[in-house]
Amino acid sequence: MTSSATSHVTSGEIIETDAGDARVTWHPAKKARLVLAVSHGAGGGIEARDLQVLAAALPAHGVTVALVEQPWRVAGKKVAPAPKTLDIGWRGIWPAVAKPGLPVISGGRSAGARVACRTATELGAAAVLALSFPLHPPGRPEKSRAGELLGAGVPTLVVQGGNDPFGKPAEFPKGDFGLVEVPYGDHGFAVPKRAEIGQDEALEIIAGRVVEWTRTLG
Repeated sequence: MTSSATSHVTSGEIIETDAGDARVTWHPAKKARLVLAVSHGAGGGIEARDLQVLAAALPAHGVTVALVEQPWRVAGKKVAPAPKTLDIGWRGIWPAVAKPGLPVISGGRSAGARVACRTATELGAAAVLALSFPLHPPGRPEKSRAGELLGAGVPTLVVQGGNDPFGKPAEFPKGDFGLVEVPYGDHGFAVPKRAEIGQDEALEIIAGRVVEWTRTLG
C-alpha cells in the first residue's frame, strides 16, 4: 500500500490567501474521483509520515492528494498563529483544491484536523479526515475540543494513535464519526521499537483504512 510511486507529484503551487501565501503540492490520480486536501499541524509540515504515506498511496485508488502548507509555514515561521488565522488560510486555498470539480475531502493532522472540522460545512466539504485529532492538551482532558469534531457536519474519519497524549482512542466521545486506532502510535504515529508492530506496519494501517473509507465516499 505504501509503495505507490509519487513520480507525478507537481511542484508547489502558491495560493494567495488573506492570511498570506499558502502552498499546495499536488499528487494527482490518473482517474480521480475525489480530492483529499490535507494540511499539517502546528509543529511541523507536510513531511509528516502520515501525510506522506497518504500522498503515496491514495492516487492509485482514484484520490488526488493536495498537501497544503499553511501561510505561516510558507513564510518560514516556527509557531502557528491563532485558530482563527488558520481557518482564514484554509478558506483561501479552498477554491484551488475545488477547481478540479471533484468532491473534496477536507483533511489535516492535529491543528489541521481542527481546521478541517471547523470549516467543513461552510466550505462544502464532502467529508473530513482528522489525523491525530488533538482532543485535549496533554494532561488536560477537561479542556476538550470534542465539540469541533462533533460539529463537523459531514462524514468524518478520525485516525488516532493508541498512545496519543492529545487523546487516546478510548477517550473520544460517542458520535457520528469513524475511528481508526493505530496501535502504540504517538501523536506523530511513531511506534516504539518494543511495540508488537513496526513503523511500516503502522503506516500501512493508516493508508489501508483511509483507502477503504474513501471508497464509501464515491
